[in-house]
Amino acid sequence: MNPSADSAISLPAPAPRKYVPSGLTIDSWSSIASYYVALEQRELHSLSDLVQWLCDLSELETVIQEHVGWLYIRMTCDTRDNKLSDAYTFFVNEINPHIEPFNDRLNRKFIASAFSKELDASYNNYKRQVENAVRLFREENVPLNAELTVKEQKFGEIAGAMSVEIDGKELTLQQASNYLRMPDRSKREEVYKKIVARRAQDRSSLDELFSELVVLRHRIAVNAGFSNYRDFKFADLDRFDYTPADCEAFHASVKKAVVPLLGELLAERKRIMQLDALRPWDLEVDAEGRADLRPFVDGKELAIKTISCFAEIDPYFGDVVRTLDAMKFVDLDSRLGKAPGGYNYPLYETGVPFIFMNSSGSLRDLVTMVHEGGHAIHSMLTRDLPFIGFKELPSEVAELASMSMELISMEHWHHFFADATALKRAKQEQLENVIEALPWIICIDRFQHWLYLHPQHTAQERHDFWVKNYSDFSSSMVDWSGFEDVRASLWQKQLHLFEVPFYYIEYGMAQLGAIALWKTYRESPAKAVAAYKKALSLGYTCTIPAIYEAAGIRFDFSEDYIRELITFVRTEYNKL
Repeated sequence: MNPSADSAISLPAPAPRKYVPSGLTIDSWSSIASYYVALEQRELHSLSDLVQWLCDLSELETVIQEHVGWLYIRMTCDTRDNKLSDAYTFFVNEINPHIEPFNDRLNRKFIASAFSKELDASYNNYKRQVENAVRLFREENVPLNAELTVKEQKFGEIAGAMSVEIDGKELTLQQASNYLRMPDRSKREEVYKKIVARRAQDRSSLDELFSELVVLRHRIAVNAGFSNYRDFKFADLDRFDYTPADCEAFHASVKKAVVPLLGELLAERKRIMQLDALRPWDLEVDAEGRADLRPFVDGKELAIKTISCFAEIDPYFGDVVRTLDAMKFVDLDSRLGKAPGGYNYPLYETGVPFIFMNSSGSLRDLVTMVHEGGHAIHSMLTRDLPFIGFKELPSEVAELASMSMELISMEHWHHFFADATALKRAKQEQLENVIEALPWIICIDRFQHWLYLHPQHTAQERHDFWVKNYSDFSSSMVDWSGFEDVRASLWQKQLHLFEVPFYYIEYGMAQLGAIALWKTYRESPAKAVAAYKKALSLGYTCTIPAIYEAAGIRFDFSEDYIRELITFVRTEYNKL
């Protein structure tokens, strides 16, 4: 791909295979077993032998990762097609349980090789990850991990089936949520009640599912020698650069430095709207009663405008989204039967990721698109790194790429809003969202700490703790009278709790980094873009703090630093 191309692009092709046959069909364990056996049995007599062994292992894992990636992508694009979910489940239940023990043996072979100590520093993170994986692996957890993976996907099936009828039309909850930004307060209330009533239908099912997940996760942790799943998961996520105690300090810092500001914003909203009480359906609408912002009509227009926006920041960034669109590696529109949420799925063999989201024309969808676009840029900047371990990024780094693009791209949102007043509004709403996001992120993370430190909790205790936890990181300005049960189950909307536990605090860490990088961009766009590209191009060849340093920012979530950055956001908000 030509980083400087303005229009014409050459579509990237997968790197040629050297170890795994190009025509290989992965339809059973036996179809790939021989490649694992050969790697396990190969003798390593020199550093070059080890490097070649790592290259072959990397290729095998790349091929399998892409195969699983497409199984997952197709399943989430249509949760109603049982064949697609069955294909994914077959891999999870029938193939992956054979791979895991081999991975453990190959990890041990790598560690045992005297030549592993001679690898250059770019492999240091990989060596730490391998040593960690060996420490955590337990044969008895292999079937439990398979069972857990299948259960985790049930959330998508349940949530993907949710819809409501509004004005004679059946809408997904994502589509229906657009009505919550309508100036007509009675209509907002009507739609809000329909949405929460639909969610309430599955409250018991989601409670039951989550209880099963907690039991399974705790069992896996105990098997691995941990007293609780939180400590196990911190190790499993290779969190080498911070601890649970650091996260708890982060929680306290946000409560002190950000939550009061959130209360100020809501008080201002209440004053402008001239309301006696702010209700849950008053939080998304424009406070001055203006119609909802509509930055695009459909997924096609969203892609076109994103390409123009990104190209103005850096031609290469525009080319990334243009490439994905040309290859049809995007699925952007919300529809019935589609799994909720959004993601950028790296496909390491093709070298081009897939963007999935549920857009319905809102500003929030625009933010999701540039967020996932940041991930896509990251994927493309690391596509030519020689080893898969360099491309498998920790979330703290991956989310820096995406959340920075949310703020940097904001300087170019005129491609979405030709009207200056609408553009100003969009920027204001985005900065409000930045301030609101940190308390929610911390609320979810703190909730997870409690969940897994108290694995014997009941569903009712879970809801009770959530209410207390939520009140600590939200404002008392909102009147939940009559909707207490809704507030008690707000956590059920968060996909991460069900599918990717403990993957959430990274958003908070990356948000701070993104604000700092945006501050640099406001001062010197060229300097910020160069630092952004330099940091992302490193992949995972050095530590998280070192990658942040390459971006010209700090990996720091102290109270003073948070206050400094949030003050900057507040100042920029006031300028608008």
